[in-house]
Amino acid sequence: MGLFEKLKNGLVNTKNSIAEKIGGLFRRSKKINEDFFEELEETLITSDLGGETSMEICDRLREKAKSEKLSDASQVLAAMKEIIGDMIKGENELVLRTSPSVITMIGVNGAGKTTAVGKLAARLKAEGKKVLVAAADVFRAAAIEQLNVWTDRAGVDIVKRAEGSDPAAVVYDACGKALTENYDILIIDTAGRLQNKKNLMDELKKISRIIGQKLPDADRETLLVLDATTGQNAVNQAKLFNEASEITGIVLTKLDGTAKGGIIIPIKNELGIPVKLVGIGEKIDDLQPFVPSDYAEALFGDIKTEDTLEETGEETEDPKEFTPERE
Repeated sequence: MGLFEKLKNGLVNTKNSIAEKIGGLFRRSKKINEDFFEELEETLITSDLGGETSMEICDRLREKAKSEKLSDASQVLAAMKEIIGDMIKGENELVLRTSPSVITMIGVNGAGKTTAVGKLAARLKAEGKKVLVAAADVFRAAAIEQLNVWTDRAGVDIVKRAEGSDPAAVVYDACGKALTENYDILIIDTAGRLQNKKNLMDELKKISRIIGQKLPDADRETLLVLDATTGQNAVNQAKLFNEASEITGIVLTKLDGTAKGGIIIPIKNELGIPVKLVGIGEKIDDLQPFVPSDYAEALFGDIKTEDTLEETGEETEDPKEFTPERE
């Protein structure tokens, strides 16, 4: 199965939810007018795109429909898909040019962070990289053992200390090993919770300083792992972690188990943080690179816009004339 088909299958719950809502709107709308755009905005909000992003999509679509004189539903749908694809593209690839390069994985407990570390290690190993993993999540019970299982499955090396050790010391050891033993990639699994929020953020900053001191010339990715099933709460988590770490990308997990996969759009549009990897299943190879055009096609490509007014007899009562400006 190709990457696009995997993504499409993984997004089936989100696609079905959005396709039903948006497809129904397009099919029953007699005209692409202001009533249509108002209902589209409400539909996008209920699809976890959030108010700010939904409003921007509709504003841009109004303008495009007006300037290009789009009146056919299929044309307007294609324009919306283009707008959304444009919103989420940019810097979606991991930047790992140096040897070693460092990937720091951060996020709250339960988001699938440790699992994502293992799957990413396996992906990079399959690409021919020499990978080292640092078990710096030393506070969560069994986190080190869980990561050890994943590194065994991936066939990569691990640096670890006893549970409750200083995570910064683990990172220090791992940076030294990565440098002296010629590893291509160092992946660091960090804690998702300490005694309070300030302690967690201070710990992440300390880890970042150590990486900068030990590997000053390394390319660095700081990836925030978010659970897609949390919907708009994922945006709030991204805002919080971005205060402590300069996040370079998002890993969005559990896309296959939710209808809230639309959350990718406001994360990029409102926070400016690109999604770089998505989790679409339980298998070790089900963490894959995020391709914006594939995502937009997977969500909107199968939506039917055929006019069914003759069959249903529906009509829009007293439709407002369309104008490009918000009323």
